[in-house]
Amino acid sequence: MRWRQSSAALLVLLAAAVPGHAADCERPARLRYSMVPEGDVKSDLARFRPLLDRLQATLGMPVEVVTPASYGTVIEGLLAGAVDLARLGPSSYLAARKADPAITPFATFSQPAGAFQSAGPFYQSLLIVRADGPLKQPASLRGVSLALVDPDSTSGNKVPRYFYSQVTGMSLESWFGRVSYAGTHTGAATAVIDGRAAAAFVSSFQLSTMINEGKLLPQELRVLWRSAPLPMDPFVYRGTLCPDITDKIRAVFLGRHGLTEAPVLDGMNAIRFLPIQDSDYRVLDGLR
Repeated sequence: MRWRQSSAALLVLLAAAVPGHAADCERPARLRYSMVPEGDVKSDLARFRPLLDRLQATLGMPVEVVTPASYGTVIEGLLAGAVDLARLGPSSYLAARKADPAITPFATFSQPAGAFQSAGPFYQSLLIVRADGPLKQPASLRGVSLALVDPDSTSGNKVPRYFYSQVTGMSLESWFGRVSYAGTHTGAATAVIDGRAAAAFVSSFQLSTMINEGKLLPQELRVLWRSAPLPMDPFVYRGTLCPDITDKIRAVFLGRHGLTEAPVLDGMNAIRFLPIQDSDYRVLDGLR
């Protein structure tokens, strides 16, 4: 099954997106999918190919991948009508939903246990350092360099700013030394391994995925802080899509009790899909 990937910058699509006139619902000629960049974008999109193939076959229309430049451009794509279906992080979902209440979360997934990840539909924000370095207690991090992920990342920025600052009583910029954004969880973790940052906040799920892919070894890192469990990433669609389209999208994810074809789940390192709704993210109301 063929699927198309847009190599044009998302901002070009945003400029070209034309709002529809008054209508009961929208029926696009193709479904445009995007996702917040959490690791290597090309690898992430390749892992989702079986899911996109399944969507294309079920919908009977082309599925086009809109390559993400950042978390923010995926949000902007949904708001501008240049993206129809997306995988967001919890915090980026809250931002999108605040701007457009019609954006609808409908599915997430449960993942198996990993080196830094418990099994279930949740994950944690982790504060990591090199295991062979001198940093062994949270108090030793005062003044060291810190890598964050993206301003709209939940575990790689929003949660640390809200919850870890309550631990130290200070902002991240006041507690740590130089603070920078790596762009992805892979980039933040790699910055610690390479010595470009002394510490980083990353997703436990993304860290476990890196280990599963052989990009790092669990014994290379030490965890100095964990957040409370956070709800997993939501899949969302624009609420203006016609109901027969959204029904088919839901069926791909949630049919057979979320136990869809093995290649789809294996590609995502997932056990099953689960239904969700906006209320499942109320635990993060402080981040809205």
